[in-house]
Amino acid sequence: MAISKEQVNHVANLARLSFNDEELSQFTDQMSKITDMFNQLQEVDTTGVEPMTHVVDLVNVVRDDVPAAADPGERTALLNNAPDTEDGYIKVPAIFNRGEDSAE
Repeated sequence: MAISKEQVNHVANLARLSFNDEELSQFTDQMSKITDMFNQLQEVDTTGVEPMTHVVDLVNVVRDDVPAAADPGERTALLNNAPDTEDGYIKVPAIFNRGEDSAE
């Protein structure tokens, strides 16, 4: 399937891109080659081939999500190195405005 310069220019306009004549010719040629490759794939006989989502059948191996007790020494060291803490938590600046006047 041949792609025309008008089609490439239309897609470029949708993407808010502009090409000079040389670039337009280059991209038209490249897009034509790409669609030709897809057309070749359509001709491949896939009878008896199971559909798949990945080439290699891999399974993610993850550990169970089990809560573990934190080392109190690590927590204390972390809080001591934080610039601002309150009631055992690290205090950070607010990033959302709740519609109230800020105290800053």
